[in-house]
Amino acid sequence: MLKIMFKHFLFFFIIFFIKFTYANTEIVNSISVNGNDRIAKETVVIFTKIEIGDDLFINDLNDIIVNLYDTDFFKNVSVKLENNVLIIDLVENNLVNSVEINGVKNKKLKQALFDQLLITQKKSYVQEKADKDVLKLSNFLKVSGYYFSDVNLEIIQNENKTVDLIYDISLNKRAIVKKINFSGNKIFKSRLLSSVIVTEENKFWKFLSKKKYLNEKQIQLDQRLLKNFYLNEGYYNVEISQTSALNVQDNEFNLTYNINAGKKYFFNNLILSIPSDYSLNNFNFIQSILESLKSKPYSLRSVNNLLNQIDNIAITKQYEFINASFSEKIVDDNKIDIEFLISESQKLYVDRINILGNDITNEAVIRNLLIVDEGDPLNVILSNKSINNIKSSNLFSNVDYKVIDTSNEFKKDIEIVVTEQPTGEISAGAGYGTSGQTLSFGIKENNFAGNATKLNTNLSITSKSIKGGFSINIPNYNYSDKALKLNLSRAANDFLNTAGYENTITNFTIGTGFEFKQNLFFSPLLVFEAEDLTTNNKASTALKKQDGNYNNVEFDYSFFYDKRNQSFRPTDGFYSNFNQNLPIVANNYSLENTYDFKAYHKLSENMVSSMSFYISAINALDGSDVRISERKYLSAKKLRGFEAGKVGPKDNQDFIGGNYASSASLSTSLPNFLPELEKVDFNIFFDVGNVWGVDYNDNLDKNKIRSSTGLSIDWLTPVGPLNFVFARPITKSSTDVEQTFRFDIGTTF
Repeated sequence: MLKIMFKHFLFFFIIFFIKFTYANTEIVNSISVNGNDRIAKETVVIFTKIEIGDDLFINDLNDIIVNLYDTDFFKNVSVKLENNVLIIDLVENNLVNSVEINGVKNKKLKQALFDQLLITQKKSYVQEKADKDVLKLSNFLKVSGYYFSDVNLEIIQNENKTVDLIYDISLNKRAIVKKINFSGNKIFKSRLLSSVIVTEENKFWKFLSKKKYLNEKQIQLDQRLLKNFYLNEGYYNVEISQTSALNVQDNEFNLTYNINAGKKYFFNNLILSIPSDYSLNNFNFIQSILESLKSKPYSLRSVNNLLNQIDNIAITKQYEFINASFSEKIVDDNKIDIEFLISESQKLYVDRINILGNDITNEAVIRNLLIVDEGDPLNVILSNKSINNIKSSNLFSNVDYKVIDTSNEFKKDIEIVVTEQPTGEISAGAGYGTSGQTLSFGIKENNFAGNATKLNTNLSITSKSIKGGFSINIPNYNYSDKALKLNLSRAANDFLNTAGYENTITNFTIGTGFEFKQNLFFSPLLVFEAEDLTTNNKASTALKKQDGNYNNVEFDYSFFYDKRNQSFRPTDGFYSNFNQNLPIVANNYSLENTYDFKAYHKLSENMVSSMSFYISAINALDGSDVRISERKYLSAKKLRGFEAGKVGPKDNQDFIGGNYASSASLSTSLPNFLPELEKVDFNIFFDVGNVWGVDYNDNLDKNKIRSSTGLSIDWLTPVGPLNFVFARPITKSSTDVEQTFRFDIGTTF
């Protein structure tokens, strides 16, 4: 009985619903538009998305109103349907005649502010969007360091239904960082953490630096850099939180980064999972890396390197449709299991690649950075690597991309949106120490003419020398995947009062550099050199014989093998560098060979040891004497405890260098020595070295190994980094000049 009643109820409900629905629809026979002065009736009808003959529901009227408001052309909209006539009454928004920004003189900042605006010239004036623009400008100025700025909008109504928008901006003083603090369980010293971040403390000589300003985006970058640093040191659950800026005086702020490093984690079981039809032999190299990482401290860099190796296999073994991911799981309190999963992706192809936002950079530059091209399989790994290549070029402040559907279900479009950023740099520096004073100045442009060409000019002045140069680096020259490097430099040295000679050396090089094998970099150069050597009566007899002009053409090449865990402040790994200079055309044919090696090992937190070895030799092939400017010396950094250039063969009062020079060093940091000194690092060292070989007089060659030991102190002072060296020679020659104390201080502006 209940079932029969329910069926009857359901039947009557459906009949009623159908009748009610059709009773509330009406066919549109015509459309009437009122109040449209600038917008044509036909255009308004298109905006409604309604056509003559459509059946309209009551709810459709609301959709029409929304559609018309979304155009921003109308201030008020009312819609009704009477006797099959759709009646649309409109009040149009005023048109923006002009937009002005007052109070900002800097052209780049002014243009950046214009780029923030939603309402620009010839667009409709919408009050809500104008309010948003005021807020956007205010937020942008605060992010840029103008925390005390004010933004006011003045709206001028014109007679022709247009408005002029005038933004009056008071920038006031720009907020600067007076002091940077690191608090919490940070493990590492503040001096090391200061070198990780970009923001720096304001000093009166920092008139060129932009890093001293309080900048929200820069602080966010600092937080990412700090987090990546801790992740690479094994602190998997590190938290960089509650970064605060305290206004201490006028426009000066103290910036504090609160860090909770947590416990240190180690790699445990690392597993590689691949599809059953893939050959394990292709992934043997990956397996060996996984095995070598077990029980080592967790490192995000190591994880990313593994993913890069998988990327390379995807390219070389032609796995076209492949995806790689990984999952991490904490086990046994401080260990991490990681599974690297390689899977096949859907078989899709790239139809078009659209690049937007590159107002300065040529599109060809961006396309050269892509691994995936139009017509290629849509490989997620290679697509991500292409985007990372664009980001790592440092040409853009932001890079976004998305995959867009096309009419073909097996083809996709890739849309890449870039945001240009300033690519020029101006730098200046000064140094003072026991070896004298140094001033330097440089200008760089990393995207000349929008071609990613790097230009660099520099000048360095000391009490006895002036050096300057200009270099050009053209990446992917002639689509070869290799850079073309050009360099022109000139150096003038004046040692007339001390060694009886002065010389000028003009040097032009052309060459390239590229990764020959994994981590092995090859750099061949062709060198054209002209030297003018002048002597006076203080010069030795042998040196006076070298007075004159010299012109050389040489082939210079180097192999650099880099296995360091990072190029800046490495804590593990090594590098090995071999360089050879071969004469092609010369007044004096000399063969030069140099080898340099350095290894790093982390003993504990804040305690890193290093071992280095250096040897260099130059010998004349035609039996002549090697010129004074080409002879070998040891710097004060390679052999501490002795003055630079004042070790080895000596002719009368002149240190003449040698045909050979070699040094080795052992050093380690002392983290537990005065740990309360946050901005001071202590290192102990043991150095050995020698300079020997005099081709024109064997009697001048004493060939004695020098050695020294001591303490090195690096102190981050308010006026810049200061280095003290206290050294005591152990073995020496009677002619050597000792230097038991040495200091250097340097800073940038």
